Parts: sequence; structure tokens; C-alpha cells
Amino acid sequence: VDHETGIATMKFKSPPVNSLSLDFLTEFCISLEKLENDRACRGVVFTSNVPKIFSSGLDITEMYGKSTEHYAEFWRAVQEMWLRVYGSNMVTIAAINGSSPAGGCLVALSCDYRIMVENPKFSIGLNEAQLGIVAPFWFKDTFVNVVGHRVAERSLQLGSLHPAPEAHKIGLVDELVPEENLQERAAAVMAQWLALPDHARQLTKSMMRRAVLDRLVAHREEDIQNFTTFISKESIQKSLRMYMEMLKKKKH
Repeated sequence: VDHETGIATMKFKSPPVNSLSLDFLTEFCISLEKLENDRACRGVVFTSNVPKIFSSGLDITEMYGKSTEHYAEFWRAVQEMWLRVYGSNMVTIAAINGSSPAGGCLVALSCDYRIMVENPKFSIGLNEAQLGIVAPFWFKDTFVNVVGHRVAERSLQLGSLHPAPEAHKIGLVDELVPEENLQERAAAVMAQWLALPDHARQLTKSMMRRAVLDRLVAHREEDIQNFTTFISKESIQKSLRMYMEMLKKKKH
């Protein structure tokens, strides 16, 4: 936290790919809560300390070969992360300096503003369908609110990962910048958002996002139940195993 500017920078550093594991999500929520409680902190920039990747999304090992209790605990942590970021009182900016599939895309979508490095090798999207899993309704709602219904529907059904230029074209990210200008640009955008009185901006944000947040809060237990039932299915476990094996082959 830079107390002069009131801006915090949170850097994801969980090599190799910043997977959202239970530990990572727990740490993330604790850090975010500390910033929310710090009166001097008005905005936070999320970025990655790992080259070429913002976050690869949910950690598949948390969803494979574990107990239903574990799945429930993991899913609650995923919900918590989203509720905190999407409902944050602070200005939240994603400085996307690498690829950001699935849950990584969700983190970015939950922010107020997204700036991505203009490298076509980096892609972003909710590609759950490719793994044989379904993006939950609150992932979908967040996505629809950013890119609109038609684009979201097509992208979700195809499990698309959009290269940076395409992500910008469909409005998934707000702007593209050269890598060396990313932090500077994030600071400039942050200054623009912080130039407004906090209460007016916060109330407006709450008004725009409340319905989506309330929908998950109202159906939280049911959503956890749906996830654990779905992920425990033999067919789903099998497709996750095949996906993990494919990833291993890629590494060798």
C-alpha cells in the first residue's frame, strides 16, 4: 500500500501459473479484507509476478480425487473471493500481464477496469466448456454484464479463449497497452477513478452490482451443493483426469 496515493498493488505469486488453490484463495481474501479495513486505501491494482500468466484459474487438483467436504470448502472459498472483489468498496483494476483463462478471467471480470498487455500470445476467457465443466451462473452474470448477452453466450458455449486484440474488440478488456507501460497506465486510470468522491462512486457501483451479488448470496449453499454433486460425478472426474494428463504431456 502506498499511503500517499491510497493505492495498493497486489501481485499474484504462486508459480508456475498462479492457480487459484484453496491456500491462494484464502490468502487472497485475507489480504483483500485487510485493504478494505485500511481507511487510507482507496484502490487496488491486481497483477501478476509470474511471467506470461495473470492466473490460470481454479486449481484442478483441488477438484480431483478429493472428498465432498473438500470440494465444498474449496467452492466456498471461490465464492468468497468473487463476492469480495465484485462487491469491493475500493476501485479495482486488473493489470493483466499474461494469459488469464477461466477463474483468472473471473478475477479480471470482477474488477472495475481491465487493462491488458497488447500481446496476441496472451488470451483471456471463460473456457470451462472445453474441460467438460460449466461456468456457474454468477460467472455467467459477471461476464454478461461486461460483454453483453450475445457475445457471452457464444463465448461460453464454445469455451473460447480470446487473444488480447479480440478480447479488446469484444469489450472483455477495456484497453491494451505495451507491457512496459502497464503499471504506469494502471496508475493513471486509477487516478482518474479516485478523482471522484468515494461515496458517490461506491453507491453507484453497489447499485449496478447489487442484484448479481445478492443472487449468489441467496443461493450460496445450493450453489455449493450443485458444484460438489457435479464435480464428484465419475464422468467429470474422468474428463478432469484426461485434461490433467494432457497438461502433463504438454510440459514434457
